[in-house]
Amino acid sequence: MTKNIYNNILLKKGFIDAKIDPAIDVVREIKEMAKQKQAVILAHYYQKEEIQDIADFIGDSLYLSQQAAKTNAKVIVFCGVHFMAETAKILSPEKKVLLPDLKAGCSLADSCKAEDFEKFLKDYPGYKVISYINTSAEIKALSDIICTSSNAVQIIRSLPAKEKIVFAPDKNLGNYINGLTGREMVIWNGACHVHEAFSLERILEIKKAHPEAKIIAHPECEKPVLIIADYIGSTSALLKFTLQDDSDSYIVATESGIIHQMRKANPKKVFIAAPPKDSTCGCSDCSFMKLNSLDKLYNCLKYEAPEISVEEGLRKKAEVSIRRMLEISEKYGI
Repeated sequence: MTKNIYNNILLKKGFIDAKIDPAIDVVREIKEMAKQKQAVILAHYYQKEEIQDIADFIGDSLYLSQQAAKTNAKVIVFCGVHFMAETAKILSPEKKVLLPDLKAGCSLADSCKAEDFEKFLKDYPGYKVISYINTSAEIKALSDIICTSSNAVQIIRSLPAKEKIVFAPDKNLGNYINGLTGREMVIWNGACHVHEAFSLERILEIKKAHPEAKIIAHPECEKPVLIIADYIGSTSALLKFTLQDDSDSYIVATESGIIHQMRKANPKKVFIAAPPKDSTCGCSDCSFMKLNSLDKLYNCLKYEAPEISVEEGLRKKAEVSIRRMLEISEKYGI
């Protein structure tokens, strides 16, 4: 079996697993290849620390979408999960978009299948459909506006007061938005397995041991966790809060990857990862986000694969709702 045939088989499995010479300085080689190939590396806050540290841009879904829309790079390497890379391809169809591991999916996106959602919408004719960015291209094509946790409240408030709204797919984020806006949206029953996994009891135990620590939580968390939180916000908002707040310690109820940036920005502060319900570990990781690695990133750049593609008709339909989100975000300075 030739090397090329072997690598093609590996690609079909969803990721490149080719062996790397241990003598290679992987970090240096990744930076060199990115420069030579005119590639930009985007990384979500939930990626492994070494991935975050090598990225050209690191941020939440909104920020990374904005970067994908305006980059001049020929190649976009998206260190995140599939819907993120797919969104980048929708916004930049002329560019090659790569994802280090095609198996990096999303439980929230999986909770809303296009065929089911399309049937669901037939019961709500005339409703404005607002979908979270954590969805497939097919769901985006069925939506009027996409949102992220950073801009969801503002997007809902930008609509006329009497507008009827369907919100998908995260029920926890949807209910949180309802509480802030009083809009009484019809909400799809989906959820993120990471943010639903936090243990209220274990968080309270940590709070008892560290009474001075503030509890900060992502709005995808279940309501009992949000009720006890001192601050609720998107991933980027949580990071910003720890920069501006005068507390010295925090219990962080979101995916643990963001804590790396919190510690870098606040080296003298203490950050404690909120624990999940059914685990002996002290943090809550997204197994999909953590599939990407430096070795996979190296092979991804070397072989320029796996590559993300979106059928053009679907891409054009999905782009409308994403562009609308970007326009509203720009209008309100988000």
